[in-house]
Amino acid sequence: MTALTMPAQPRQDASLRPVPWRRMAWVTWRQHRLTVAGLVAVLGAASVYLYITGEQLRHQGFVSYGAGPVLSLTAVLFQLIPPLIGAFVGAPALARELEAGTFRFTWTQGFGRARWTVATLAPLALAVTVAAGAFGFLFSWCYGPQIDGKYVLSPLAATTFDLREVAFAAWTLVAFAIGAVAGVLIHRVVPAMFATLVAWSGLAVVTGAFLRRHYEAPLVTSNPNLPNGAWIMSQRWTRGGKPVSLSTVNQVLQKIGATEAAPGHFAQNPAFGQSSARASASTPGNASPAQYLLHHGITQLATYQPASRFWPFQWIEGGWLLALSLLLIAATVWLVRRRAA
Repeated sequence: MTALTMPAQPRQDASLRPVPWRRMAWVTWRQHRLTVAGLVAVLGAASVYLYITGEQLRHQGFVSYGAGPVLSLTAVLFQLIPPLIGAFVGAPALARELEAGTFRFTWTQGFGRARWTVATLAPLALAVTVAAGAFGFLFSWCYGPQIDGKYVLSPLAATTFDLREVAFAAWTLVAFAIGAVAGVLIHRVVPAMFATLVAWSGLAVVTGAFLRRHYEAPLVTSNPNLPNGAWIMSQRWTRGGKPVSLSTVNQVLQKIGATEAAPGHFAQNPAFGQSSARASASTPGNASPAQYLLHHGITQLATYQPASRFWPFQWIEGGWLLALSLLLIAATVWLVRRRAA
């Protein structure tokens, strides 16, 4: 091979070096400071509400404050925070520049595709995770303690478990990661936001309905007095080890003479086994409804997860969500390097 036939080699300019990570972080902050400010404002307002509510619960008590329905509704509204963060913070992070085409200029400034992606996503992911984690601890401070000898809401309740400590931070991070990968795949902000909401909601429903209950084997008991704060997953009636229908239970309870003992109420009430003065007076021999059914060979079996498994469940769910988030972010970097040009 002669000098005339050798392929041309690009001239190396020693003065051109990659932009330092510190400067890249500054550029990311300048681009997304309003987004971060909005995130802090939303979580800050929700945190103030939680603090005021928590103080009222501790001074007035759970029953006198009438907190049950109010807190349950509030918890449902707070469920919207992670997917909205994913849609409004994660999805536009890269999709905005891909949609506008400004990424081409960015890649010529010594950033590089992978470095630009990491420098954009890493600070934002850290910010949303830390902010969500702080909010999750405050949420547990408000909802978690036992007031009047009872939990305000069960620590494992489906409406609150993923709003606490580790789980809330993990769900917020995975929402951000879903938004980021959706933005790279779709290249348009609004469709990516919609896709983030749909994907996160599907993952949350599958986890709450199917996965979480299997983190550890549930317990089964015939004791009507379940532990405080237990997550009751199912209840069924049995006789001699075989299932018994509610109609059969109602037929047995119809033998109770007093009208106060409504059969349907006893058959479907989760706290059925707990006797009251009226129930005791309406059953033969002052027996509770559960004792009356037990006398006829009918037993109620409850499948539940005890409240003591709260932290193991938190770490299990937080662990696999963190792994999924890292996988999605790595996939985002790969897609930018291979497909975004």
